[in-house]
Amino acid sequence: MILEMKDVHTFYGTSHVLFGVSLNVDRGEVVCLMGRNGAGKSTTFRTVMGLTPPRAGTVLFQGKDVTRFKVHTKARLGIGYVPEDRQIFPELTVRENLEIGRSSGIRRVDGWNIDRIYGLFPVLEKYDRKPGGQLSGGEQQMLTIARTLMGNPELVLLDEPTEGLAPVIVIALKEMILRLKEMGTTILLSEQNVKFAVKVSDRVFIIDNGAIRYSNDIKGFVEDERVQKRYLAV
Repeated sequence: MILEMKDVHTFYGTSHVLFGVSLNVDRGEVVCLMGRNGAGKSTTFRTVMGLTPPRAGTVLFQGKDVTRFKVHTKARLGIGYVPEDRQIFPELTVRENLEIGRSSGIRRVDGWNIDRIYGLFPVLEKYDRKPGGQLSGGEQQMLTIARTLMGNPELVLLDEPTEGLAPVIVIALKEMILRLKEMGTTILLSEQNVKFAVKVSDRVFIIDNGAIRYSNDIKGFVEDERVQKRYLAV
C-alpha cells in the first residue's frame, strides 16, 4: 500500500470539513475520489499534501507516518500534486516550467526527462519555447501534469483534471492517464465526470459532506446506479 488515510479530521479554522476520512491506494492503481462540488475532494488532497494539515487522524505514505510533514518534505519523499487551478508559471516557457519540476524532484536514472515527457505530451514539444501563459486551458493542464511527473513522484494526486475542458482535451487526458497506468504510475484522482472516471480507474471512493460514504471496485460502482444517483447526480 502506497497511501493510507486513517480517520482523518480536517478543519478550516473552526469549520470541521473532513469527518473521519479513511481511504487507501495500492501501488500501480488509479483510484478515484468522487463527489459533488464542495463534498471535500480538494480538501482531502490538500490534507494528504500537508497544505491543510489534519487536526486528527493519520496519513501514511509507503508505510511511514507523514501526517505532520511539511509540503516540501512530502514532495521529496515522492508525492506529486496537480492542483485543480493548475498554477503554472505563465511568464516562463513550457521547457522552463518543466525544468523547474525536475529541479525540485527526486533524481532517478530511469526517471522522467524532457524527451520522455514530450513523447507522452507531443503538444508540449510543439510549444517548447512558448510562454506557459499563452497555452490553452487544456494545454496548461497537460503542462501542470507534465511538470509534476518531472519530479519523479511515487504517487500523483490529480485534482479535478477535466474541469472546464473541451471534450477533445478530456479524451486526450484519458489516453494520457491510461498510458501512465500502463507504465505503473500510481494515481489518486478526484473527479466529478463519471464517464471519465470509470474509463481510467481501478477503484472508487465517494465522499459527501466531508465523509467517505462508499467504496468499491470500478465494476461494482458502474453496476450500482442507486449510489450514483444518490451521491453524484446534480
